Amino acid sequence: MSARIRFLTRRGCCLCEDAEAIVRRVAARFDAAVEWVDVDVDRGLQMSYGQSVPVVQVDGETRFRFRVDERELGALLESGDSV
Repeated sequence: MSARIRFLTRRGCCLCEDAEAIVRRVAARFDAAVEWVDVDVDRGLQMSYGQSVPVVQVDGETRFRFRVDERELGALLESGDSV
């Protein structure tokens, strides 16, 4: 079973755009499902994450905040170790 990635973002966030490109590339390599979540559509998410996006969660665990390391995300998905 492939890892589930949840990408928390908001419009107009340049760090989010950079991170999204990385997540798309890595997810495609590993056939991983990605859930794209705009924190501004949910008041609870907006309160929890505010300006602290992007956030990348893998199998429910927050693994990256602000910047995504492509090699580290790839290694994480390859190993299947999300904890």
